[in-house]
Amino acid sequence: MDINWLIDFVCLGRTLNFSRAAEERNVTQSAFSRRIKSLESWVGTSLVDRSSYPVKLTPAGRQFLGTAQVTLAQLTDARQSIRAAEHSKLPQQRIAALHAISVNYLQPRLSEFAKVMPDMRVRVVSDTMAACCQLLSDGGCEFLLYYRHQHVEPILDETRFARKDICTEDLVPVAQHAAAVRNGWTLGGPSARPVPYLSYDPDTFLGSVVDRTIGGRDTALDIRYMDALAEALKRQALAGGGVAWLPAFSIAEELADGRLVRMGGPTWTARLTISLFSSPERLDPVGRALWDAF
Repeated sequence: MDINWLIDFVCLGRTLNFSRAAEERNVTQSAFSRRIKSLESWVGTSLVDRSSYPVKLTPAGRQFLGTAQVTLAQLTDARQSIRAAEHSKLPQQRIAALHAISVNYLQPRLSEFAKVMPDMRVRVVSDTMAACCQLLSDGGCEFLLYYRHQHVEPILDETRFARKDICTEDLVPVAQHAAAVRNGWTLGGPSARPVPYLSYDPDTFLGSVVDRTIGGRDTALDIRYMDALAEALKRQALAGGGVAWLPAFSIAEELADGRLVRMGGPTWTARLTISLFSSPERLDPVGRALWDAF
């Protein structure tokens, strides 16, 4: 038995898609399929019905999924407790968060919490949406902070965890003020020249939100640069490279001092919700205090 087989199976049980699960586990689809086959051989029966699309778990697979989830959570809890005892330290509160949330929202909040919770020890893992959701699902962290949007399907099985909606944040189209004026950039309607567009990678959550926001509207946006990170797009926008949709918390100072200017009207802005997920019943006293403080 390889513990990775359990992690693979839990991921497949959530996605019900071999290709998507293999991508999230950062392995080829053929390697992922072999690992699921190895798990089925170990269990002694088929866990996945591959005759339908999307695939389905067999009755044995549905039964084993719960066992796999509990086993992974217990292993993670045991490892954390043993490490803490070994080093005579309080356990770390592990928080997975999207890069943009970690830099612009989480860091200031943790500074506030530290003033009233001096025993708090935190490890923050900043990564992609898929990686962060996988961490929580696999028991690799106690907390998950991510964006939610009404028109983008979540990739996390939210029914397994408690959720707190912390606040809202706008995803705002902006450009360097001088460049926008000089080049006459506008969103929607006729434009004298293409508007350079600083785009998120299409596979990212924020990329999906921007695509839904733009929709089928007539626009002169022309992709000139693409990146998965909001901070990278922000640097390009500040350099006059084009229009980018950026989280409002990350550009408050630049909008206030005029270095960046909003583009388009309210319909070009997307409203996001920052949500916190956890399993409060599994938290230690410090973790519970942190959950209550958010």
